[in-house]
This record gives sequence, structure tokens and C-alpha cells, in this order.
Amino acid sequence: MTVMLETIALEKRFGGLVATSNVALKVEKGARHALIGPNGAGKTTLINLLTGVLRPTAGRILLDERDITSLKPHSRVKLGIARTFQINQLFAELTPIETVALAVSERLGCGKNWWRIVGRPSQVTDEVVKILENFRLVDVMNERTAILPYGKQRLLEIAVAVASAPRVLLLDEPAAGVPEDERHMILDIVARLPGDVTVLLIEHDMDLVFQFAKWISVLVNGVLFVEGSPEAIARDERVRQVYLGETGHG
Repeated sequence: MTVMLETIALEKRFGGLVATSNVALKVEKGARHALIGPNGAGKTTLINLLTGVLRPTAGRILLDERDITSLKPHSRVKLGIARTFQINQLFAELTPIETVALAVSERLGCGKNWWRIVGRPSQVTDEVVKILENFRLVDVMNERTAILPYGKQRLLEIAVAVASAPRVLLLDEPAAGVPEDERHMILDIVARLPGDVTVLLIEHDMDLVFQFAKWISVLVNGVLFVEGSPEAIARDERVRQVYLGETGHG
């Protein structure tokens, strides 16, 4: 299999605090890969390193064998890395159709005139509508984002990330705070993304992780602790100890 995203001896220090240490992670092209671990394990720090929000203290990051360690976040987006956040980063006063239209237009280089294409026949409009359909947002596409149910807001944020046509999609707890009856729907929609989109998911809900992931990496105290199939991870006594609080914290 082709490795789409790789870290080599990746380390991040904040003064004397080691947030990640010697992380060697490989995410295969088209993977449905989960990154799990107790609170404080360094998962979000790792995502911030992958997206360029943080610069590593040591180590390298490769995207499809290209070294992107020194690239800024916007350059990584252009190369095909998109992410979502634990807390929504949306325009509260825009509607879903406007938000997705802005994202698609920005990708195509016409972001300054995004508002001109909303509601007009065009290739951009067709793509926007298709994304809204895929993420079950058509019924609320003309509602202000601020008044949408939280589950719809989470779907919209993922839809915006997908609108950038990513090769790698990094999801930081996409179902956090979402009502139970909507959580599985969100991961079902993500799981049905095209097979060439590589997905790396951070999630605390183990039911969702085992439903979604084909491969799981466990991070503990900033160190890659163990990796394997969902079946292997479920049987691993060391992982059970981590989540019982006997190793690490949280």
C-alpha cells in the first residue's frame, strides 16, 4: 500500500514539556485510520504538527513522500491536507450554501467573488449542492449557521473541509458534543467519502472508533504506544490499562 502521510521521529517540546516524542506514524492512502489515547496524550498537538499550526522541535513530516515539515498551513492545504477542529470554526452569519460556496470558490481561485455564484447555474454551484446533499444539509442550506442544531454544524464543518478536495482529511473529535442519535450518522457519512481520500480520526468514543477505523494508533504521553487492527487493539491488555488510568492519565 502507498503511504500518504508519514512522520519520522517527530517531536514537539514546550520548554521542558515533551508533547510528542519520536512519533513514527504511517497513514496509508485511502485509510480509515483512528488516533486514540487518554486526555493529554498529545493527539491534538500531533494534528497541529501535521497541519503546520505548530512547528516540530525535531523530526520530519512527509505527504506522499514530499517533505512538508517547513511548509505553512495554507501551503499544506493547497497540497491536499484539510482538518476540522474540536470547536467549530464557522461563519455564524453565513448559511451552509454560502459557507460551502466560499470554500469551493476559494479552492478554485475565485474566493473574492464567491457570492456571485450562489444560486446561479455553474459548475461551482453543482459541486456545492452535491456536497450539501452528501452531508445531509440541503434541508437547512438557507438557514443561518448560528441557529443550526449542533450536529448540523459539525457536518457543515466537515463539508467545508471536504470542499477543499483534500487528499488527507484530519478530523479532531468530529462527534464531540453531538447527540447520541446523530454521532454514528456523522461517521457513516465520513466513511462513505471517496476511497482515495485518506482519513485520520481523533475520537474518544470507542464505539465510533471501532465502527469507523480499519487501523488504530494509540498515543500515550506523546509516544506512539501500540498500533493494530480494531480487533487487535480491543484485545490488547496494555490499551485496556491505559483507559483504566493505570498508564498515562486522563
